[in-house]
Amino acid sequence: MIELIFVACLAASPTQCNDQSLLFTDVTPMACMMGAQPQLAKWSSQRPGYTIKSWTCRVVNLAQKDV
Repeated sequence: MIELIFVACLAASPTQCNDQSLLFTDVTPMACMMGAQPQLAKWSSQRPGYTIKSWTCRVVNLAQKDV
């Protein structure tokens, strides 16, 4: 499982940010990196009050993931 982790900030108040993530079960880390921008654009278009500040992809360690 691959997780696309990103920081989303309120456009009206750029210091108010929070971590978000999207999970993918059928992609490699490289595919996540290559396909992240369209996914983030889709997420942003559904939440026009937010901007994306940074992002990364990582392999999810299910042993450490909160249930």
